[in-house]
Amino acid sequence: MQILDDYTGHVDPGGPATRRTLDRLVITKISVGPMDNNAYLLVCRETQDALLIDAAADPERLSDLIGHADDRPTLRTIVTTHQHPDHWQALGAIAGAYGANTVAHPADAAPLPVPPDILPTHGDTIQVGTVPLEIIHLRGHTPGSIALLYRDPTHPHLFTGDSLFPGGLGKTTSPESFTSLFNDVKSRIFDVLPDETWFYPGHGDDSTLGAERPHLDEWRARGW
Repeated sequence: MQILDDYTGHVDPGGPATRRTLDRLVITKISVGPMDNNAYLLVCRETQDALLIDAAADPERLSDLIGHADDRPTLRTIVTTHQHPDHWQALGAIAGAYGANTVAHPADAAPLPVPPDILPTHGDTIQVGTVPLEIIHLRGHTPGSIALLYRDPTHPHLFTGDSLFPGGLGKTTSPESFTSLFNDVKSRIFDVLPDETWFYPGHGDDSTLGAERPHLDEWRARGW
């Protein structure tokens, strides 16, 4: 698989993966499946342990992303950001092939094809090697949607699933679920993280909180 090192936050369906290298963590992004799902491979540079965010589709492509050489990272963990099937269609195959622990919020665990080994809730921390990732529960797109936060010393990195995108929140099905998601995204993300926070959504391009923050009132008025 071709992996480019000119990370911009954009990947094309069926195209190369793109990689950014931080001091402690390597983040590689790929688009898989017919719904242009993003999957993210996080690798601890100290231990070479790896964590996959959303085994969304196409287990062969995800295996190619992990690699086949003797020096490939060791996939320890697969996190499913929420229960919608386009985000876990390769979960059983990848978890079975690598023996990785699976992670999902308890409120979204039941529909998954593999019962989660780890059921974190808001404020918990999981590890990729020596690197901690904080769990942020964002209620609304689904009851158990989660984001993962890595507090890199330069600026935070936030993996938002389908709860936050450039241009707005994820889809909700009622005014109540929209209000729940908006309130969580505002209080648990925008109110506590800086503009420099780079976020990685479940579909499409990345953005920063600073680029999206001026539009919060528009999102609220637009509603679900």
